[in-house]
Amino acid sequence: MVTFLRYWGPVCGYAGFIFYLSAQPHPETHVPFVTHFSDKVLHAIEYAVLGALCYRAIRGSGYEAWKQQAIPAAILLASLYGVSDEVHQAFVPFRDSSWLDWLADTVGAALGVTAMHRVLNVRPAGSIPEATP
Repeated sequence: MVTFLRYWGPVCGYAGFIFYLSAQPHPETHVPFVTHFSDKVLHAIEYAVLGALCYRAIRGSGYEAWKQQAIPAAILLASLYGVSDEVHQAFVPFRDSSWLDWLADTVGAALGVTAMHRVLNVRPAGSIPEATP
């Protein structure tokens, strides 16, 4: 259970944070800097974090089959949450739902997953054996 919470706790907590922000009719009152950026950029950044957390959780799950499919699984999981977020926003006053926001979510998730994959697979400079002639 501790391992599960260690890896999936941040995913659930962050997903809850996204849900909270999506439930706000005027999110700029809670996060004032959002007016300085395109909403598509904010969606991409928001879901890059979610994608990275999903990738980390899937890799740390302990199931070898999941680990082998961690990249597409994490992107899919974050993208599906993006769909649910857009459906949720359709019911929030003064908010709207857009497939372009979902597309930005998915692109952001893919970027976040790629970044986390690279970070988790960094090897120290001397750890790669040199080829012998």
